[in-house]
Amino acid sequence: MDFFSLLDLIKQITGVMFPIVMFFISGIIILTISRTFLCIWQNERVSNAQGWRVIFISGLRMDIVSMCYLVILPCLITPIIIGVPYLNHIWLIILSLWITLGLWLLVYMEAATPFFIKEYDVRPNRLFVEYLIYPKEVMSMMWSGYKLELALGLIISLTTLYFGWIFSNYLIQDLQTPNWYWRPIIALSSVALCVIGARSTFGHRAINPSMIAFSHDNLMNDFPLNSTYSVLYAMKLMRKTVDSSTIYPPMEKEDIIQTIQENSQLPADAFNYQPLPTLAYHKASNTGKRKNIVILLQESLGARFVGGLGGLPLTPNLDLLMQESWNLTRLYATGTRSIRGIEAVTTGFFPTPANAVVKLPKSQNNFYSMAQTLKDENYHTQFIYAGESHFDNMKGFMLGNGFVDIQDLPTFHNPEFIGSWGACDEDLYNKAHQQFSMLSQQDKPFFSLVFTTTNHSPYDYPQDKIEPYNQPATTRENTVKYSDYALGKFLEQAKKSDYWDDTIFVLVADHDSRAYGDQIVPIDCFHIPAVIFGGGISACEDNQLASQLDLPPTLLSMAGINAYHPMMGNDLTKEVEQHKQRAIMQYHNNFAWLNKDNHAVVFQPNKDLMTFHYEPTTHALIPHELPDSEIKTANAFALWGSLSYKQDFYQWDKIKAAQAKNTQN
Repeated sequence: MDFFSLLDLIKQITGVMFPIVMFFISGIIILTISRTFLCIWQNERVSNAQGWRVIFISGLRMDIVSMCYLVILPCLITPIIIGVPYLNHIWLIILSLWITLGLWLLVYMEAATPFFIKEYDVRPNRLFVEYLIYPKEVMSMMWSGYKLELALGLIISLTTLYFGWIFSNYLIQDLQTPNWYWRPIIALSSVALCVIGARSTFGHRAINPSMIAFSHDNLMNDFPLNSTYSVLYAMKLMRKTVDSSTIYPPMEKEDIIQTIQENSQLPADAFNYQPLPTLAYHKASNTGKRKNIVILLQESLGARFVGGLGGLPLTPNLDLLMQESWNLTRLYATGTRSIRGIEAVTTGFFPTPANAVVKLPKSQNNFYSMAQTLKDENYHTQFIYAGESHFDNMKGFMLGNGFVDIQDLPTFHNPEFIGSWGACDEDLYNKAHQQFSMLSQQDKPFFSLVFTTTNHSPYDYPQDKIEPYNQPATTRENTVKYSDYALGKFLEQAKKSDYWDDTIFVLVADHDSRAYGDQIVPIDCFHIPAVIFGGGISACEDNQLASQLDLPPTLLSMAGINAYHPMMGNDLTKEVEQHKQRAIMQYHNNFAWLNKDNHAVVFQPNKDLMTFHYEPTTHALIPHELPDSEIKTANAFALWGSLSYKQDFYQWDKIKAAQAKNTQN
């Protein structure tokens, strides 16, 4: 059977959908060929990442996703319009243009990919789009240094458009006209298939790049994507990036930086690493043997559920741990979502009205996290999660920013119980204990972020483990109680282990279960437990005001890591002056700053700021005039996150370059 006979057979089978089917197949072929050449070009990195199989399997999946998005509208319209007088001819022209431009888009983006990779070591992404904002400067740059690339791009574009137009005109000839009663069936069935293909999963959430990430090599994680999808996905994320300076009272950049520096524990002359205004050298309080670091991040565990903090009697094991360890009684979360908590405890990045950096485009790689520092110090850096780590882009963010090992549900061996969000907390802690024991035997220092899942709706957990606090069994209170039961079992194992004496643990919540109420910012809903423990940690009830942002620098200091980093959290192992103790909270688009005197400043989008006295007992926010100095500090804190993101103050290669320059001097 020759090529044209094969086309005739496909046309007979697909009928009116023939041009769309052929466009779909052509797109898959184009993208697969491009991926093949890219892998051959980068064969050493592909082999090192053991990526040959996963790149092509996941790549086919992502190509199907992309093509489904491209054909969903033609699938809806074509069966309805074809054969209808007057409309038939118009739609065939539009369909031919659609196919031609679609083929051009796919070919052009793939042709541009090698040049972009050579420059940025990733597929075309947000930078590709951002350059379009400055056409004069970009074209000047391209004409000056990339004439060959411009010529090739023009030749490829014109060739694709020419042959694409011929090909598309061939596809639309002599299409079968379905009977009227078949038209809606064909249209709806085709659209349904496209929706399924575009989602690529029957799970809660559609596919995203994090779902197919498999390596700490960012380029290898990009190879299963295609460049059209990569750019369009970046554009989608860019639309969600809200700059706080556009909705909160403005300040001059220099004033923001000066205020932030003045509220640091460090002297002003510590900040002399331009162009990074918060980069400084932080000397650890621990001058002895270096310690492992483990963050036990508890899902939705607000202070209201913790008996030791005056909440419900649901956490006897945590309450006992608080009495035995360093108990931070007044620590507040920075937000109301897990990724905001992850942002705070791993990067020390200030919250903003935009998404957490876990999901923002500029922070998907080359962004500072404490894992970057610890990886450089030869620590094994890992994330242990009992669910699917691609959720909320956690896996992609972490692999791109210092974490080299992801232990999520697919790596769990015979878990005892799997709920809606993943394996139960007992399975999670068993996995963590196995990992810590293995790394300890290898005499390898490690940093591990362990994130629980059980305390999340629909509140499913293994039965007959606890005496339910209330009915029905599937309630938030009962999952808190079960999670504490699992924690108790882990603590029993850990205290007898080889790694206990060499590890600094912190147990902290990602956020409260939910923030609610009629207050502009319900500050009490941000109060969470935080307890630091491990071998050699003395019992201490610490009532100073603190934030999740203070944990990363504190942990590095306790572990004995002297480091250059841009984090502005306080090192709680050292004295924090009262006026520098603060908590900051992002509640949707509202930002709250709270200080030791319980003075609170709240910013709302494009509205006048509000000042209060916060009453910790009743949780009331009482209107109260505050000094201008406090308002200025709060304002700088509200603007700092967006400014540092926009100005790349957390860019890891800049941090490394500044560190190297200082070392040479």
